Amino acid sequence: MTRQDTLRDLLGDPRVSKDARQHWPEYTSGRISADWPLHLWVSVQNMFTAYGTDHRRLRSLVSKAFTARRVAAMRPWIEEIAHRLLDGLDGPDAARQPVDLRERYAYPIPIEVICQLFGVPAAARAELRGVVDGVFDTTITAEAAQANAVRLYGIMHELVAAKREDPGDDLTSGLIAVREDDGSKLEEAELVDTLILVISAGYETTVNLLDQAITALLTHPEQLAAVRADTSGWSDVIEETLRWQAPIANLPLRYAVEDVELGDGVVIAKGDAILAAYAAAGRDKAVHGETADRFDITRADKTHLAFGYGVHYCLGSPLARMEAEIALPALFARFPEMRLAVPPHELEPSHSFISNGHASLPVTLR
Repeated sequence: MTRQDTLRDLLGDPRVSKDARQHWPEYTSGRISADWPLHLWVSVQNMFTAYGTDHRRLRSLVSKAFTARRVAAMRPWIEEIAHRLLDGLDGPDAARQPVDLRERYAYPIPIEVICQLFGVPAAARAELRGVVDGVFDTTITAEAAQANAVRLYGIMHELVAAKREDPGDDLTSGLIAVREDDGSKLEEAELVDTLILVISAGYETTVNLLDQAITALLTHPEQLAAVRADTSGWSDVIEETLRWQAPIANLPLRYAVEDVELGDGVVIAKGDAILAAYAAAGRDKAVHGETADRFDITRADKTHLAFGYGVHYCLGSPLARMEAEIALPALFARFPEMRLAVPPHELEPSHSFISNGHASLPVTLR
């Protein structure tokens, strides 16, 4: 679905599910085999794929650990991470050699934040990043996707076992300990799959938000000038980036629980799979007019669905916004002469129809 109003209606419609085990005949009949490259996206058992009361239970448990107070308390620490990374970039070679800002800045901030938040040991972080990259890479072979999923589950089971043995002040320990009012807790499979969801989505989306915002400002100098002149704010940059280049372009999958009529005689039949096209919805001309394809931080209506809508609205959106609010102004203040090191058309997109970023972001800092 690419129309913003249609997509919003579907995301909020109780007749649309994310649970393949209940509502996708292709999956329940076995026609979707384990070697399908996107199998992990529909087979995980967490709040991402849950439906109805099961989803409410899982989201409630995760929300108890992922509190607004915990997120807000991270601001000084995120500021320290950003400035430490900028200090590392601001060396004697800053004026001479191009730097890949996706690798050196957009990646390290979210992955350090999410790994620290969930207590992922430093020794496991490089491998975790590699397997999460594999989850979002929709160009790899079926065999590679299966092997990647096996290793991802291995890392998460190891993390849970370590936190059961030695709990800490982190969200993994919090998710292990959290209980509903009736005493229920996350089952082991739900716990591991929840960690896969929140850790994977928790940094990939923010990496792309930073990547796309930096790219947008460097390719639209008049917009950057407006921010520097305080005629527009960094929140305008962030929301317009989310609209113009949603961090997740397309998200598999949702399913019609019953026939859903969209109007004009279009019906999604019971059991049909639905692909949510968030990036396309942000460019809907019915909402944003003929300038929908233009990056414009001054536009009054920046409505987007980049973080979803309805019961599955992203729990991590406040953290992603806060990271961008810290990282972007710090970067552009430190390097006011920063320029792309290649023409914009040479920037290679990520190897994914899910993740919307660049393979690299080469810039000249001075």
